[in-house]
Amino acid sequence: MKPSKLFVRLLSTLALVSTGAVADTTDWPTQPIRLIVPFAAGGSVDVTARGLSQLLSEELNQSVVVENRAGGGGRIGVDSVVKAQPDGYTVVLASAGTIAIAPHIYSDLPYDPLKDLTPITPVVNSVNVMVVPASSPIQLAGEFIDQAKSRPGELNFGSSGVGASDHMATELFTNMTGIQLTNIPYRGGGPAMIDLLAGRVDVMFSAMAPAIANIHAGKLRALGVTSAERLEILPDVPTIAEVAVPSYESVAWYGLFAPAGTPAPVVEKLSAATAKVLKDKNLRQRLVQSGLVPFTSTPTEFKRFVEEDIEKYGKLVKENGITAE
Repeated sequence: MKPSKLFVRLLSTLALVSTGAVADTTDWPTQPIRLIVPFAAGGSVDVTARGLSQLLSEELNQSVVVENRAGGGGRIGVDSVVKAQPDGYTVVLASAGTIAIAPHIYSDLPYDPLKDLTPITPVVNSVNVMVVPASSPIQLAGEFIDQAKSRPGELNFGSSGVGASDHMATELFTNMTGIQLTNIPYRGGGPAMIDLLAGRVDVMFSAMAPAIANIHAGKLRALGVTSAERLEILPDVPTIAEVAVPSYESVAWYGLFAPAGTPAPVVEKLSAATAKVLKDKNLRQRLVQSGLVPFTSTPTEFKRFVEEDIEKYGKLVKENGITAE
């Protein structure tokens, strides 16, 4: 039985479309790529994106332009990428807060990270540091735990917002030590740091960038870092696991995502290019000096990592009764 002319014509059309799609994917990128940073300029995500974009532009022979879309704790910028065309020309450098934590805190989150985004690769881990004002009598992390246990709920901690990495690092710390601290959420790390320096806040699990200068200046005392290993930038500061809470580790990651439906070859190409440029010694050094630890993976591995992180933070949010402001 011969196929109808209409059926033959349909097959031909599909073949042409398919061939065109492959050609387009093979040639990608043929126009500038927008790298959305869902936070204001100057922060650690922005610093990472700008260092990355310069080398990616050279590697891909096409401009990679950083565009800041701040607001909503990063959710606005991520949502803008969710709504973009899935052609590989709009990607976002998102944080763990916007991907793994936000779904458990915000009932009105306009996107589903697992359904609306395609993971490309992680880029860096951001390590926090437990700091107290220099005026504080507390010298060690263990001393702080003892103080908190003797005064349940009396000591407070500053955070850059509900669900932020510094907030979640502190909540994990309280879970593992059995202490009670009162959260004072601020609209960003800057205001929280000001009150910490003034002694109005007892402790903060600060991002490294705003804390490091004040530690070196003697205005803050570092009690421990939240990573599994000591940092090159603060070699004399122990990990919290070393001195107070065995197995404690809390790091925030930043990673690249594209809209769902972005062709797999494009995702693979961008992942491989990112892994290559992150080996650049100058870029790695700049990131390390900002308290950032570069790391990459395949898109498949990153997807699995994100799924596990979403589950992990879901449990922490539920156990600690964390809700949006």
